[in-house]
Amino acid sequence: MSFRPVLRFLGRLVLLLGAALLLPALVAYLHGETEATGAFALASLVTAASGGLMILLGLGEGELYRREGILIVVGGWVFASIFGALPYLFTGTLTHPADALFESASGFTTTGATVLLDIEAAGRGVLFWRSFTQWLGGMGIIVLFVALLPELGPGARYLYKLEVPGPTAEALRPRIRDTAAILWRIYLALTVAETGLLMLCGLDLYDALTHTFSTLSTGGFSPRADSVAAFSSPAQVVVIVFMIAAGGNFSLYYGLRKRRGWRLWRDYEFRLYLLVLAAVSLVVALNLWVVGGYGASPRLLLDSVFQVVSITTTTGFATADFDQWPVLSKMLLLAVMFMGGCAGSTAGSMKVMRMVVGLKAAVREMRIIYSPSTVAAVIIGGKAVPEAVVRAVMGFFILYVTSWGVGTVLLTFMGHDMVTSGTAAIATLGNIGPGLAKVGPVRNFAFFGAPEKLVMVLLMWLGRLEVYSILAVLMIRFWRR
Repeated sequence: MSFRPVLRFLGRLVLLLGAALLLPALVAYLHGETEATGAFALASLVTAASGGLMILLGLGEGELYRREGILIVVGGWVFASIFGALPYLFTGTLTHPADALFESASGFTTTGATVLLDIEAAGRGVLFWRSFTQWLGGMGIIVLFVALLPELGPGARYLYKLEVPGPTAEALRPRIRDTAAILWRIYLALTVAETGLLMLCGLDLYDALTHTFSTLSTGGFSPRADSVAAFSSPAQVVVIVFMIAAGGNFSLYYGLRKRRGWRLWRDYEFRLYLLVLAAVSLVVALNLWVVGGYGASPRLLLDSVFQVVSITTTTGFATADFDQWPVLSKMLLLAVMFMGGCAGSTAGSMKVMRMVVGLKAAVREMRIIYSPSTVAAVIIGGKAVPEAVVRAVMGFFILYVTSWGVGTVLLTFMGHDMVTSGTAAIATLGNIGPGLAKVGPVRNFAFFGAPEKLVMVLLMWLGRLEVYSILAVLMIRFWRR
């Protein structure tokens, strides 16, 4: 393994992060937060200097191959979380390193779980940075890196495949750098569109932009203590629409740009994704109407749809305390926590396509039991799924569920009840945010001790990098020549 190119490229990534820290410094300055402005400037300086030092140490020859690519992607998210924690410490918003790392990792991985007890007291600069980290992490800081750094050459393809979530990483252009640039342009266009619509609904620029950052990244951080519930119903409808869009495959939206709308509407995964959202929302609404105490309230349908979309897309915004909903509704929300959005989206969790591939592969195995001579491929959307993809999906299921189980056991062993531990583990592994019981939508993760928070930080990284990359780095054989 060649460590020089890894160190050099990670240094450039850290340098880019140092430049990004100047934006919340400007926001803090414009809002008269003098101490926060200085803290962000210092964080930017420390981060940029560290990045520069890494670049100097990484100068020299060295090719970028698969192992180096894996190390860059894993290291990129780890370093982003570490340096992203500096503003919380330097401003005094959080005083314990474990808390700052948790909040930073939760932002970059678009998890949305928080340890802040009084959100609105943190200051606008800090809260802007909190949402901005989610926006950077949503499309992927490594994808942005690929788009901005032409000299990556063939190594860019390794980084792109490791970074883009889902069982497959569809390239829109022969050159991966062009594909990364297209995805980021779509991401920027949706950002401008949602910000404008939220401002038309009565939000000021700050609230519109920070909530757009958290919506399109499916992150869920809000600078408001009441989250999206603080805004009007039209604003909540806008957020629902863009959460659904963020949970779809961004490659399909390129087809709309090229006037090939059929790619979106005829896509098997996207249709199933919309069907699940509609069906679960309807069942939850009926459940709330019958036994949930809503009666004929006009909020019934809006709250049902909002929470189902928010949890399925792993955004984590809340307009109601769904931990107080009937058992059936809570069980349905727990089920969709494991599903997530489409492959190639900013959503977390397992993804719709993996669920379909896994289910169809299981059905095929059942057929083989009573008909051993059967030779059948897994067919989705009229196309056969390559066996290598089927094997990768089944392996992913095992590793994902095992990671959740281990996380749950560890949190339970540290003194927390099963519901809190289990939903906190899936909320962080799936990059969702809220869970049930002590980590419900109106609570936070501050009561956990430092060891539990570090376990959940690891779960966030595992979920964001879809398990394989992190576990590969932890294997001894990975480091052998």
